[in-house]
Amino acid sequence: MRKKLLILLPVCVLLLAAVWALAAGDAADPLATLSYLTGTFTDTVDQRVDQRLNDADLSGSGGTVSAASVWMETRLKGADDAVCSTGSSILLLAGEAYVSYPSPGAVVDVTAGTVVPSGTALVANHRYMAAEDTAAHFIVTSKTAVLDYQGSVEFSYSSAEDYNAMAAALKELHLFRGTLTGYGQGFDLEAAPTRLQALIMFIRVLGEEQQALAWTGTTPFRDVAQGTEAEKYVGYAYERGYTNGYSPTEFRPAGAVNASQYTEFVLRAMGYSSAANTNLADVFDRAMNAGVLTAGECTMLQRDRFLRAELVYISYYALDALLPNSSRTLGDQLMDAGVFTAGEWDSARGLVTSWRL
Repeated sequence: MRKKLLILLPVCVLLLAAVWALAAGDAADPLATLSYLTGTFTDTVDQRVDQRLNDADLSGSGGTVSAASVWMETRLKGADDAVCSTGSSILLLAGEAYVSYPSPGAVVDVTAGTVVPSGTALVANHRYMAAEDTAAHFIVTSKTAVLDYQGSVEFSYSSAEDYNAMAAALKELHLFRGTLTGYGQGFDLEAAPTRLQALIMFIRVLGEEQQALAWTGTTPFRDVAQGTEAEKYVGYAYERGYTNGYSPTEFRPAGAVNASQYTEFVLRAMGYSSAANTNLADVFDRAMNAGVLTAGECTMLQRDRFLRAELVYISYYALDALLPNSSRTLGDQLMDAGVFTAGEWDSARGLVTSWRL
């Protein structure tokens, strides 16, 4: 695939014509039909973009500039800014973002067949295209997001906590795996974790995943399918006393888990707590006293919705925390157990350059 910057003069004419037509109508009765925008119009734009990418060889003036003749995917974090030049497109796959652009200017929601005002929140899976003489800023408002882009896009990265890098680091350490989601590396950081996902992460942080997968037996939980990997994780954890289940006969694997519950899981993995402790009212105080979380992190976890991004955050920084009455960390313990090597640990650390809260 060839990636070069572009100047899209012929495309500018097409885009300006589309904006004029749409401005004269509304969403209910646009003068440019939706079928035209999503068919002939975008086909022509895509052909011109591809041609200009092949012909052009220009240098960017700043930031990280990427250009693609076909759709490309990227993961971004909070306050990251993707600036699209004329003819370039953005499609939000996960997370939240909004578009901002100066006047005069225009951005077309090609999927809906409308011009969107500056400040509009993006709709997932809608294609947005920058019109003539418009530098459109697509700014991430969630902690993480996944974007598709086509054309010339300049990325400006914020100093926000990089949950994406933490997920990649944990994957490097064999502690985090993607889901079957076909985008965003399958990290699904924008989704709420389930009880089963939290339990699996807990077992990996313990360094006992291979033991769990080798487990044979039965569980009392009727809602965990027999003969599955899920049954192995749940059965192993229940037998070891790591979890009591939701009730004597239910585990609720797809049920929600919150920050207090997962923090308690991590404290149990490190030896600061056990399944016998069912009072989570002071879990964040105990996590701070143990050096697993900072005061700022506890505030964030109690304030924000608990997503897989936060699960990754807690798990990653727990690796640096000292074990009870020891000068060794959880990361040291996992290296001793052969979960990952010192080289993998160094490589993973190098991926995360943002500061802790």
